[in-house]
Parts: sequence; C-alpha cells; structure tokens
Amino acid sequence: MKCKRFIIDGFTLIELTVIISLIGVLAAVAITKFIYINSDAQTAATQAIASALSASNANNYTSRKLSSGAGIAISNCIDLSNTLKGGLPSGYSIMANATTANVNIACTLIGPNSTSAAFTATGIN
Repeated sequence: MKCKRFIIDGFTLIELTVIISLIGVLAAVAITKFIYINSDAQTAATQAIASALSASNANNYTSRKLSSGAGIAISNCIDLSNTLKGGLPSGYSIMANATTANVNIACTLIGPNSTSAAFTATGIN
C-alpha cells in the first residue's frame, strides 16, 4: 500500500508572524519620519517668510533712498510687515527691535509652533 503525501500550500504561522513584525517596524519608522517632516515643513515656511521680509527690506530701502515718497519709513522691525503684499500671514509675529536711519539690525520672525527665523531690517526715514 502506498502512502499518499499531502501537499499543503500556504504560509506557516512563523512566516506570518515575521512578516507582521516587519510591517510593524516599518510603520513605526514611517510614522516617526512623518512627524519630523511636518515640523521641518513649518520651519522651512518660517524661513521663507523671513527671506521675503529681507528681500522686501532691500527693495523698500532702495525705493525710499531714490524717492522719499516711495516705500515706507522703517523705524522698527515690525514696520517691515507693511512692505509685504497682503501683510504678514496669520500665525506669524515679529519681535520689536528699534532701528535708526541707515542702520541694519537683526530681527526675529516667530512662526507657528514656536519656529523662528532671522531677517534683516534697515532703518530709513
């Protein structure tokens, strides 16, 4: 009498456990990366607005130097928010630092989630 062999196709319990464990580890790593991507994006947005303020400062200073009727007078870092089209976006603020004519000062932009970035203001009457 011949014995019949049973061929069972499929995965063993150990193989399934290993695969599920690997998926869990990959998910944990992906979630951690996603959390950091969100804060990195917020930091980049704050730095972009600070760069726009610096560029706006240079344009305003040049315009005002050429014609006293052009641009706006800058005596404080906060005054630079008026040089941006549409003003400073909501959720952002500028630390107040006074300046005098033709003097560059370092200013700080505070964004959501306490992100911050530096920009330059030049005083002009």
